[in-house]
This record gives sequence, C-alpha cells and structure tokens, in this order.
Amino acid sequence: MSEPLVSIISINYNQAEVTCAMLASLRQLTYPNYEVLVVDNASPTEDPGIIAERFPEVQLIRSTENLGFAGGNNLAIRVAKGKYCLFLNNDTEVVPHLLEPLVAAFERDARVGIVSPKIIYYGTANRLIQYAGCKGISPWTGRGFVQGYMEPDTGQYNTSQTTALIHGAAMMVPTDVIRQAGLMPEVYFLYYEELDWCEMIKRMGYLPYYEAGATVYHKESVSVGQGSVLRTYYLNRNRLLYIRRNSHGWKRWSGLLFFLSVAVPKHSLLLVLRRQWDHLDALWRGLRWHTQGHNIHQNHFLPQ
Repeated sequence: MSEPLVSIISINYNQAEVTCAMLASLRQLTYPNYEVLVVDNASPTEDPGIIAERFPEVQLIRSTENLGFAGGNNLAIRVAKGKYCLFLNNDTEVVPHLLEPLVAAFERDARVGIVSPKIIYYGTANRLIQYAGCKGISPWTGRGFVQGYMEPDTGQYNTSQTTALIHGAAMMVPTDVIRQAGLMPEVYFLYYEELDWCEMIKRMGYLPYYEAGATVYHKESVSVGQGSVLRTYYLNRNRLLYIRRNSHGWKRWSGLLFFLSVAVPKHSLLLVLRRQWDHLDALWRGLRWHTQGHNIHQNHFLPQ
C-alpha cells in the first residue's frame, strides 16, 4: 500500500533565498509521497520567481495581497491534495526522515489531530531547543510554557507524547480534521493563530501531539525580525485576542483584569525606561484594536 500524500505548505514574504534554503532541505526527504506548495504573500520588493525557477517541482501560489500567516496558509490548504498538510515556516530546514514519524503518529492513533516535531534553533552549537512540547498558555498573561526552551538537546525530550499546544513553525494536520475544525483563524494575521487553531482542533475532540522522532531546525523571525515594531504590535494585540477567544467564565475575566492591569503596565514601563517610544506606541495600538468592534469569532471552513 502506498504512503498517504503529504502536502507541505510554506509562506514566502520577501525572503526568496531563505525559502529556497528550506526547499533544498526538502529535496533530501526520504518519504516517497509529498507535494510542496509555497504561497508568496504579495512580496513588495522581491520577485519570488526564483523559487519556481530553482524548484520547478514546487507549486508557487502568488497572492495578490498580504494575507498574513493564517490567510496565506489557508490559500494553499484550499488547493492542497494531501491526506495530511504539513505547515513549515520558510526559515526552517528539515532532517531527511521528518515525514515518516509525523505521519505514523496519526496512522496509529485516530485521536491525534495535530502534531509538531522537536524544534531546534538552527546553527546553535549545543542544539538549543525551541520546542519539545508545551504545557499551555497562561490565561492571565497570554504567554506559553514551552517544554525544553533554550535547553541543550541531550535526549531528555526524546519521548513522544500528547501535549497542550503545538508550534506553528512546524505542524501537521489531517485534511479531514481541518474540514471539521475550520481553517486557521485569519483574525490574528500574525502570531498566535496556530495556538488558537490548536484549541479549535481540541474542541473537536482531537489531541495535540509532540513527536520526538522528528526534528526541524528553525532560524526564527527572519521575515519579521525579533526586534520589530510590527512584532510588538501583533504579539500584544494577539495575546489579548487569544485570551478573549479561548478563556471563559472567571478565568476569562480574571485573565483580562490581570493582563490589562498588571502585564500591560509592566511592559509599558520597561519600554519607557528603554526609551522605545515606537514600541510603546505599537503596544497601545494593539490594545486599541480591541475597542474597534472587530468580529473576533469569525472562522472559515473548507467545503465538505
């Protein structure tokens, strides 16, 4: 029996050379049955044509506008043919045997609905871990508790297991699960959408899973930049958005109270002390977004 088709999906935004490095690593995959789709999110200053020239086997989808992380991925999901969709950040590189253990996690347990591999920071001498499972998101701060974060990988997280949340840099989802749970929530645009999507999948009765037998190397934040104002805006806007969409009852109200009365003033004070006025403005613009009447519960679905 042939292996099920896997659709590998990645987003490019003004980083064609970075994307090509990821695609070169995909050519080393040992899994026999996969397709690759790259969505160019309307790159403003770079022609993504070199992606198609160097990698003719890749389906390059050119969006006419920047749809964000969720919107770009959703564009590819709508045309993907695979039984499984693997979402990879374009600033990653993979090991040759990546797909086999990820597919096997679903094939042996129908309760599994979304899987992430071990994620290592690219180029770190001690193989520093970025993700080896997650204990969840604090309902008060909106921050995650990632297992193994910044620890040298010595095999201490080599046991695969269910986990609270996955990691958006590398995650696989069965297409049938996407049809049930819905597409990635596009209201986020950038950051936290994969965590919210994981919660949507969990509400359908499925389990998130950490697959220790698969590894991805992540260069992280190549497209946006670790210290960018854009990152400050969306991280703070979307932490609050995640709390609003995924907390209920007393947890929701206590979470909102703590976030707005403790976490935000503390972060604001740090930015003032650092004289990072543009980041301070971005933080408060992100919070003001929530007063503008946006429909935060709108989701999109694939045809059945």
